[in-house]
Amino acid sequence: MKYLTVLFVALLTGCSTTVPVVAKFPEIPQHLLVKCPQLNKVNDDAKLSDISKTITMNYTEYYTCAVKNDAWIEWYQVQKKIFEGLK
Repeated sequence: MKYLTVLFVALLTGCSTTVPVVAKFPEIPQHLLVKCPQLNKVNDDAKLSDISKTITMNYTEYYTCAVKNDAWIEWYQVQKKIFEGLK
């Protein structure tokens, strides 16, 4: 019993460390840094209706991408603040 107690205490103290382990919040992976798609261009001989249609599509595409990127960046920053607040 005496040897078992000594062994148990040795195992417990062997698992402890005096060096603090600092976890870092992960950086943004490169595959998540997605650029927004290229916007459509208008031909030189385009009609006014084609120009307005292209403008509408470009605005829709741009703002959809901008909202998604802004939301993701905000989510990442909030998660990072929560993680750093736990230290």
